[in-house]
Amino acid sequence: MSIKRKIRKFFTKQVVKQPVYIPVLQSQMLEGRTALVTGGSSGIGYAIAKSFLQSGAAVIITGRNKSKLDSTVEDLKKYGSIHSIVFNISDVSNIESQFKAAVELAGSIDILVNNAGVNSGLKFGKVTEDDYDTVMDTNLKGAFFLSQVAAVYMKDAQIKGNILMVGSSSGLRPAVTPYTLSKWGIRGLTIGLAKTLAPYGIIVNGIAPGPTATPMLIKDPDKGIALNKSPVGRYSDAQEIANTAVFLVSAAGRMIVGDMVYITGGSGIITYDDIKYTM
Repeated sequence: MSIKRKIRKFFTKQVVKQPVYIPVLQSQMLEGRTALVTGGSSGIGYAIAKSFLQSGAAVIITGRNKSKLDSTVEDLKKYGSIHSIVFNISDVSNIESQFKAAVELAGSIDILVNNAGVNSGLKFGKVTEDDYDTVMDTNLKGAFFLSQVAAVYMKDAQIKGNILMVGSSSGLRPAVTPYTLSKWGIRGLTIGLAKTLAPYGIIVNGIAPGPTATPMLIKDPDKGIALNKSPVGRYSDAQEIANTAVFLVSAAGRMIVGDMVYITGGSGIITYDDIKYTM
């Protein structure tokens, strides 16, 4: 083993073994608010839903798997008012009726978090049309039409609400996969919605996580969160993403409009390649 590899292995072990303290933002910043969080049964969506509850909001989470949603509700109900609804946002024909069902369940909704997302994992040269459509229909098309329905609802009801888009640091890198292309689209949609809706008191922003310790990227939690390619040497924790989400949709964040806040540990902002740009 070379000296360089030994040094890398040593520092990787240090990050894995030493726990990272992640403060949990708990307050009443969202008291009296109700949020709809898509893809809220795991990963970043789960962390956002939990932090919203801990900050006083009522929450409805969505997903495609009812049993997984039921399990998540059971897990989170100790933190506050939590409900779920089976909701496939890639099925545009049902978005309006499903959103109305969520409103009926909650009484009203004044926060929408467009978090649901998928990634085919295929690189350029091997992407099929089905792969492309699966990713784009969920990550961008679904988010567009759900935002449209929510915005019309908030405007008509004169709700001074928030729409929070979950982008990615991949939206800064050359777009050569459906996933990166969809996140470029989310960047543009965030700015466009912000300009369109701000006059009605509907504040739109985005968060762009970098590599985050979620089931999508961490297949073996026992290996820890070390990440040598990241400038800070580790993955982000989903709680760190959620803390920022709470602030952005709170009254304290209402003068932040149309921004995409990058929570990456420097990945993408400084340097990071998440895919190989070769065939």
